Parts: sequence; C-alpha cells; structure tokens
Amino acid sequence: MLPKLYIVIPCYNEQEVLPITGPMFLEKLNSLSAKGKISPESRVLFVNDGSVDRTWEIITELSQKDEHYIGISQSRNRGHQNAVLAGLMEAKDNCDITISIDCDGQDDINAMDEMVEAYLDGCEVVYGVRASRETDSFFKRFTAQSFYKFLSAMGAEVVYNHADYRLISSKVLKEFANFKEVNLFLRGLVPLVGFKSTTVSYDRAERIAGKSHYPLKKMIALAVDGITSLSVKPLRLITGFGIIVALVSFVGVIWALVTALRGNSVPGWASMTCIVCFVSGVQLISLGIIGEYVGKIYMETKGRPRYIISQRTWDKQEKEDK
Repeated sequence: MLPKLYIVIPCYNEQEVLPITGPMFLEKLNSLSAKGKISPESRVLFVNDGSVDRTWEIITELSQKDEHYIGISQSRNRGHQNAVLAGLMEAKDNCDITISIDCDGQDDINAMDEMVEAYLDGCEVVYGVRASRETDSFFKRFTAQSFYKFLSAMGAEVVYNHADYRLISSKVLKEFANFKEVNLFLRGLVPLVGFKSTTVSYDRAERIAGKSHYPLKKMIALAVDGITSLSVKPLRLITGFGIIVALVSFVGVIWALVTALRGNSVPGWASMTCIVCFVSGVQLISLGIIGEYVGKIYMETKGRPRYIISQRTWDKQEKEDK
C-alpha cells in the first residue's frame, strides 16, 4: 500500500505568496503520486496561524477548488513552532508520513522526492539540511552558524543547518505526541524521539513574494528557547564561573588583609568600584539566566494548550453538504 503524505505548511500573513506556492505544493503532490511514491489520497495541509490578512480566505478558496487542499486555522497567533505542531498533530492519525515546510517557497520542494525515497528505504525521520548559505547576508550566515555551534556546545542535540523542513512518519509523531513541552523548539525535540533518520541536502532560494515574518528579535527568542529548553549547561557554567570568582575574591581578601597588616594599604575608590561593578554584573547576569529557567518552569506548570483549532476547511464543506 502506498503511503499517504500530508504536506504541513504553517502560514502567517502569507496572502502575497500563498497563491504562488499553493499550486507548487499541489503539483509536487501530484508528481509524487504519478510516480507511484505516495497515495492519491495525500493532502496539502495549510495551518493558518492567526493571520490578519486574507490568508485563511485564500486557503478556503483553494480547498474548494481541489480536494487535495485542506486547512486548519488557529484561534489566534501562537507562533511558528506551535503552528507546525498543530499541523503535525492534526495529520498524525490521518496519514503515514508528513513533510513540514514553510510557505514562502524558499525550501526546495524537489527535495521531497529524496525524502520520500529515504522513508521507503526504512527511515522514519528525514531532515532537510541546507547545502550552503550563499544566499544569506554575512550577518545572517554568521549568526545562524554560530547558533548551531553554540547549541551543540551547550549539549543540545540538533542537526546542523536544519530548520523545520523535515519528513516525519506517523509512527514517530505518535510517540512525539507524548512530549508535553509548552516551550517548543522542534528542531531540537524531534531528534530526542529517536528512530532511524537521515538527511537530505538542498539549496535554499530567495523568498518568492511577501516579506519575512521572522525578524532578528524572533530569531533571538527562538535561540533562547532552544538553549533553555534542551540544556541545563548554562546553569552549570554559572556555578563554575561563580566558584572561580569566589576563589579570586578569596585570594583578594587575603591580599588585602596582608597588605593592611603590613601597613602598606592605600585608600582608593577605583579598585573597589571595579570589583563591586564586576561582581554585581556577574550576579545580575546569573540571576537573569536562572530567571529564564524559572520562567520556563512557570509556563510549563500551567499546562496551557499549545494550540487551539478554531476552524477546519472540511467542517465548512460538511455544513454546505448538509
């Protein structure tokens, strides 16, 4: 039996690019089906992440034109990671494999052929990995590569140069559903599930239309979520650094006492000011990092839903049929 594929596409204010990339995804779905790689019952699943433009209307229109288009809409904007999760959880009981990909057309959809081939060869997870970052600016390339290296140094298990373009089987998704984290960093959580995996390289193009909804502020927030959700090494580094500062301070105290007893001490505010500022800065940074973890614990204990689906395109169709 041919595997049923759901292409999961998170969308946030994508009215400019969706009419272009929507048909591209359907064409790829039909191509894979024509080659006998996937079931004709496969679908393109759009996830509207609380868009304020015509994104949901466009998704609805597409679903009315072709049954292979389906869509769900979140009750409000909850962020890219939650939108991807919503689509994956919606799809896991209705298909055999999912491929998550962004709506902007930057990820090479032809890599899906290799992903499906890898699945048919026995892999349950296939990561899309960028072959190069030549299209990025120097700043973005430097910060992105540094981010992955820093995550690895912090002890987080991530696939280098992989974002959220990946194939996951329903078998893996059913196990992944047991992960209840509210603070999501999917590219770090998926490897924790295990199962046989591989990578597929592809070249990333420029955005087809519209503008990016992932500015530097959101990238930094994602990086912080990735580090604090997957590793406690920063807390251990604080402890180690605190011990070093304490030892240096202890030596300084002994030196000060010896100097005072020998009568060689000279009153001075500069050295005292430097020491106070340094120690205070270390304390504030340490408290900030600890506070980040405490905040994560606070959000996790609330147990709030990670997504809420307010509409489904097939619900509307069922009402019209009645």
